[in-house]
Amino acid sequence: MRRKDDEKERSIKEAVIKLILQEGFHGASISKIAKLAGVSPATVYIYFENKENMLQDIYTEYSEEIFDYLLDRVDLKMNGQQMIEILIRSYYNYIIENREIFSFVEQFSNCPSLASGCSGRKNICNIHNLIEEMKKKQIIKNYSDDNLLAIIFYPVKAIAADNHKSEAERADLLKEMIIIIQDAILNH
Repeated sequence: MRRKDDEKERSIKEAVIKLILQEGFHGASISKIAKLAGVSPATVYIYFENKENMLQDIYTEYSEEIFDYLLDRVDLKMNGQQMIEILIRSYYNYIIENREIFSFVEQFSNCPSLASGCSGRKNICNIHNLIEEMKKKQIIKNYSDDNLLAIIFYPVKAIAADNHKSEAERADLLKEMIIIIQDAILNH
């Protein structure tokens, strides 16, 4: 039995992301992925059972990475304003620092037939737990988790994705958005 090599696995994952972003899900064949990764198609199957499982595994890994990134920066000992600002800035920074990964996760999550196979992601549950804890401590208003998550994260995604603005303009928009979000959801 052939053993797995972390470097090959990383190369395969990078190739998957690049091809998906360039050619879409259907254009990213195992042979193209293998070629771009510098491995044989048989090697891809050492790491992943099939294309669908490969996409789901990579999506799950990277979406968990995003949530880990956010959760590692927040502490319930912070006041509400700090927590909201840290969540927003962390999300923004992750998007800016990991554009390809973030774009892949976004594209994948908007494809219901693929994303539906990725249930039980632990860190989305941890984000919901954080929101519930903030509501319980009356840090934030008792709105639905879905609305709170949308209010916190969707505007940030829009600012980070706006390539028509300079970095300074986006920084100003982010600063203002933090205040808007804090005013909208924090209990004062």
